Amino acid sequence: MRLAILSREPRSYSTQRLKTAAIEAGHQVRILDTLRFAIDLSGDEPDLHYSGNQLSDYDAVLPRVGSSVTYFGTAVVRQFEQMDVYTPNTSAGIRNSRDKLHAHQILARHRIGMPATTFVRDRTDILPAIERVGGAPVVIKLLEGTQGIGVMLAPDLTVAQAMIETLQATRQNVLVQEFIAESSGTDVRAFVVGDQVVGAMRRSSGGDDFRSNLHRGGRPEVIDLEPAYEQAAVRSAQIMGLRVAGVDMLESDRGPLVMEVNSSPGLQGIERATGQDIARIIVDFVDNQVAFPELDVRQRLSVSRGYGVAELLVREDGSFVGQPLGEAGLGERDITVLTVQRGTEVIANPKSGLVLEANDQLLCFGRLEEMRDMIPKRRPRRRRLIPPPNRDDSVSDTT
Repeated sequence: MRLAILSREPRSYSTQRLKTAAIEAGHQVRILDTLRFAIDLSGDEPDLHYSGNQLSDYDAVLPRVGSSVTYFGTAVVRQFEQMDVYTPNTSAGIRNSRDKLHAHQILARHRIGMPATTFVRDRTDILPAIERVGGAPVVIKLLEGTQGIGVMLAPDLTVAQAMIETLQATRQNVLVQEFIAESSGTDVRAFVVGDQVVGAMRRSSGGDDFRSNLHRGGRPEVIDLEPAYEQAAVRSAQIMGLRVAGVDMLESDRGPLVMEVNSSPGLQGIERATGQDIARIIVDFVDNQVAFPELDVRQRLSVSRGYGVAELLVREDGSFVGQPLGEAGLGERDITVLTVQRGTEVIANPKSGLVLEANDQLLCFGRLEEMRDMIPKRRPRRRRLIPPPNRDDSVSDTT
């Protein structure tokens, strides 16, 4: 395999470990500076130039795109995709994960457990937003922050409002997030490769800091993840469009709560904590995918005229409940069930004897006309009535 590693930091621990692992596995590997590419759209086929020369052929690319070069870096990864060069982390996945607001929106849409989160711009919305996430203390996060920078804990409403207003006045976008008291100072990093967690550690802060990032003195401890945490990590990475990811979660009284999905997770902490050769696992996974690449099912299958991919819901009052999948009559209607999602579990290539349960979600490929009347109606929005916070009516609401 000819492998390119995109990195602005060729001497960093992670980049060097990936290079060494690839060489030891017998592959040809080269580290390429992300900013030295030129994207060529002038020819009959998409192409890339590197340092003024046409890029050599590669079988796969491993992007280590830093947050400061996300726009151009994802454009380069996207061009590799157009050239049919395999990448475990898609350009869309990297872009989605870098935008904290967008990432939370995607995860919330797929019902991934997260701390309650809001995003506001208007001054009059600040106090109601804090109440919606459970009130003070509250966590305030800059959308562009990394490694714990830009993450603050506001102990009360007055301080929270002042902090948000100050940050907004400096043109900073902030998330307002629920504070999970039982996990203060600790979190879990699950390292996902493909469809499994290959290593996990609990990170604890070095003192009274509620943040546990290793870059801020946090201490790592190897752990065995409970199934619920492993499922949440794998689903979060796959939903985001990432096959190599670090998923950060809080251990709460209500189960795993995903905080962030990192598309360029560092290897040093997880390798030292677990003793695992994570770099070699990544390289072997990429090698296997080059030989037998995954396809975007929704994109590839939906190009057939009259056919497409849709999600069907097994309604509680529907005729499918209690029936084996093979007796539900879907095959006769030219509909193939690809997966069944049951709660947090995803059953791939389900057998005909699988008994359907209420609220199962079936990912199907088939005739769109046949599936149209089976697609559930949009759920009515559940409105939460939140009393307005007490505040001094004499304070002006103008910005």
